[in-house]
Amino acid sequence: MPATPLAVTLGDPSGIGPEIIAEAWRRRRDGDRPFVVFGDPTVLRAAGAPVVTLDRLEAAVGVFPEAIPVLGTPLAGPVRPGHPDPVYADAVTRWITQAAEACLSGDAAALVTAPISKAVLKAAGFRHPGHTEFLGELTAGAPFVGQRGPVMMLAAADLRVTLATIHLPISGVAAALTFEGLLQTFRVTAQALARDFGCAHPRLAVAGLNPHAGESGEIGREEIDLIRPAVEALRAEGMDVTGPLPADSLFAAEMRERFDAIVCMYHDQALIPVKMLDFWGGVNITLGLPIVRTSPDHGTAFDIAGRGLARPDSFMAALKAAAAIADRRAA
Repeated sequence: MPATPLAVTLGDPSGIGPEIIAEAWRRRRDGDRPFVVFGDPTVLRAAGAPVVTLDRLEAAVGVFPEAIPVLGTPLAGPVRPGHPDPVYADAVTRWITQAAEACLSGDAAALVTAPISKAVLKAAGFRHPGHTEFLGELTAGAPFVGQRGPVMMLAAADLRVTLATIHLPISGVAAALTFEGLLQTFRVTAQALARDFGCAHPRLAVAGLNPHAGESGEIGREEIDLIRPAVEALRAEGMDVTGPLPADSLFAAEMRERFDAIVCMYHDQALIPVKMLDFWGGVNITLGLPIVRTSPDHGTAFDIAGRGLARPDSFMAALKAAAAIADRRAA
């Protein structure tokens, strides 16, 4: 087995994170990269997994075939699946911080995060919109060659999409789009396609913000005043980028064959086609960081937590993607 494990964070302990981690371990195959969990070993045991608590990460690879190696201590109180509690917020963010530090030090090959609840963390004073922005801050001081993110990518089957804005209400999207922000998203996306996905000459498509990509200014001017100038600026640098194009026809199979990734303007514009294409197998990948980070493309699912209904497909796809990108960066 590879010598360097993946770092996995437990996520919200009352969500489905413990279940999908346990099931992913049960479905492991020879040759899969081992992982170590940063979290509460008691919660994983309650999910039916054999667990070994470690005090150093280096022992994880030897433990993995027989049990899930865990770095962490039990939480102060009992966890009830499906009943989130802000009291655990400090532990959840500490696990993410520790796992990110393990990746930065080279002790872990990549980070795979189980789902967190943004509402629960916010109630406890967490000031970041989600994992993506938090990891951007945690890794801000680490050296990185190239255009830095973070930029969110979602990947499923033959579709990759990235987002120019992430966790914003629709009413705030247009105001949040900027020329420099779009340039950064395009550059980080193209850089990651080459570095992490082996696309020697990345081909980008760009979705318009408005219906029909603004209909020549009749349904909004963002395409004319903002998006097209950014596209033209990057074409002048030699980037293969096309758009802005109407989003309602951009995700068909014929279009997916023409491009390596599609840059979208807001959250649901990107996530709806991904989940329609492969609801169970989508992966969230954070681009432009000095560490590799992936996660399943779903949330905590408190409504089914602890009921044996959670499927590990997306989490397993996230493990596979993290290992593949880590291997490509190490090559």
